[in-house]
Amino acid sequence: MISLRHIPYHFCLAIFLCAPLPVFATPAITCHCFTDRSYDAARPTAADPYFLANAQNSFLAAAYKVDKKSIVLSKQRGTSSDDLWLAHGIASRSGRSADSLLQTKQTKASWNDVLAHLGINTKSLGGKLAGAAAARQPDARLAEAVVDDLLVNNRLLDEQELSALRRSGGTNQEVIISSLLAIKTKKTARQLLQQVKSGSTSWGGLMSKAGMEPASFQKEFSVLLKSR
Repeated sequence: MISLRHIPYHFCLAIFLCAPLPVFATPAITCHCFTDRSYDAARPTAADPYFLANAQNSFLAAAYKVDKKSIVLSKQRGTSSDDLWLAHGIASRSGRSADSLLQTKQTKASWNDVLAHLGINTKSLGGKLAGAAAARQPDARLAEAVVDDLLVNNRLLDEQELSALRRSGGTNQEVIISSLLAIKTKKTARQLLQQVKSGSTSWGGLMSKAGMEPASFQKEFSVLLKSR
């Protein structure tokens, strides 16, 4: 049984209400609080949204060495996962800060516009992100490119496996959590994703069998990123 201390909803809400929003920001609010945070065999998929979000936040925090709490708070304030991936991904390749990039994004319709406004050469971004930006792909695709570059460059997935996951409709969250579970279980990420999508198991069920706790995600990713 996977267990994790529940953070009361009212506590999450209080954090959000007390946190000051930038005066220039008017994002849609997306509460990042989850009622179900532990695996229940009687309701095997109930906590999957939490496990998926936790894995993504943990990977982002480990990859860019940022405080995971700040990522959660940013999402509670309305910053999307795509914006966070792109802000940190572009910051790591351009010498600019993620915060300044997010501020610029508040006044622009897309990340392509941000790059153009700041005069950032798409070629300097490197990897899949450079190609996607040069082709002026939508923000969601640019964010996928950031995630894909991290997974491949750090050898958590190879190109073939990653392509198979994306062709199967794997989201950033699903690709990230399946890459970690594949390493822990010695199965392929593609097999794990297909099992979940077919309804034969859930992410919580896979974690339970692997003896994994969501609280360990960031540490697991940090170790993997250092060893590769």
